[in-house]
Amino acid sequence: MQKPQHFKFEFVALMASLMSIVALSIDALLPALSQIANSIGITNPKDNQLLITMIFLGLGVGQLILGPLSDSFGRKPIVYIGFIIFIIASIICVTTQSFEMMIFGRLLQGVGLSSPRSISTSMIRDEFSGDYMAKILSIVVMFFILVPVVAPTLGQFLINFFSWESIFYFNLIFGILIMLWFWLRQPETLAKEKRITFSKHLFIDGSKEFFKHKQAVAFTIISGFIMGSFMVYLSTSQQIFQEQYNLVEMFPYIFASLAISIGLATYLNSQLVVKFGMFRISYLANLAYAFISILYVVLFWSGTNPSIYVLVSFFALQFFAVGFLFGNLRALAMQPLGHIAGIGAALNGFLSTIMAVPIANYIGNFVTNSVLPLFIGFSFFGVLSVLVFMILKRQNKLIRA
Repeated sequence: MQKPQHFKFEFVALMASLMSIVALSIDALLPALSQIANSIGITNPKDNQLLITMIFLGLGVGQLILGPLSDSFGRKPIVYIGFIIFIIASIICVTTQSFEMMIFGRLLQGVGLSSPRSISTSMIRDEFSGDYMAKILSIVVMFFILVPVVAPTLGQFLINFFSWESIFYFNLIFGILIMLWFWLRQPETLAKEKRITFSKHLFIDGSKEFFKHKQAVAFTIISGFIMGSFMVYLSTSQQIFQEQYNLVEMFPYIFASLAISIGLATYLNSQLVVKFGMFRISYLANLAYAFISILYVVLFWSGTNPSIYVLVSFFALQFFAVGFLFGNLRALAMQPLGHIAGIGAALNGFLSTIMAVPIANYIGNFVTNSVLPLFIGFSFFGVLSVLVFMILKRQNKLIRA
């Protein structure tokens, strides 16, 4: 019999805070990319994108290691280990003068942050299930989105008064405060009797179990498509707004306004998902995501950038659709994996990220003096995601028949 599911404000706030360390480490650095490039000798502007995409690669790889370990040793100890890795990586980033070591530091930061990022999802799955789990994930993501709203402005403030290194120091202090809160207030969510005995077969057996669930695999693939195309925006936004549109001072505010669009959608999703179901909402949002991007490609096929107001409007609509996807896709993938929530969240995060990073790097290479390649990427992967949804809908109908 399923235990009653009740809303726990502090739990939700704490899970959102764990995820927010990741967002802060990515988004607060965006205004500083050009300064970091000058400091460590980056001459090709496209190499700046690696400072963003490499942390995502670390997030994907790290989840694959630390997620399964949390199924054996509990959630909390692995979160602490991940944060220690993050501290070491941050020290590397602020002390190096080498581009290669900076990239390694960002990769290692991602490995460390994969622990709170992935395990917070596992802890939510430990406590909740079904559409109510999607509701909780939506609320967590909504709070999580508040960080990108303020992060670039915060990064710009720190650069103006201190240096780009101060962003890393701020992230460390913020992370330490969250870890103290987590240590003092959050009980372990994985009971000892539910833990999987650690062995060399832990990952192999867990992976076999994961791939048995076609729903988990399918929604992981869709997550990879959406995350990859969205990651292009994250890695090129500074280049688009500061260089293509010459809006250096306005960049943090434009970025914040677009993050609000995602946050509003996740809030609405948290109110609607229990009533209408996460599958239906995700499918409709995916259709909207594909349609909006195709419309942009048709209208601006010449490659000439539209006015900033038109571009921001298209971005806002696009990201409003994204707000209905992120939490729901993860919840849909995790729904059948409650018995292996740690390795399930790890494989979901790893596979979607490993798909997303090369997608982002490839499309990002074409975003030089036009935004069109970005929307072509949105269109292509939006349509692929819709096709996967349609296959799932067809299979579900056959099963019910």
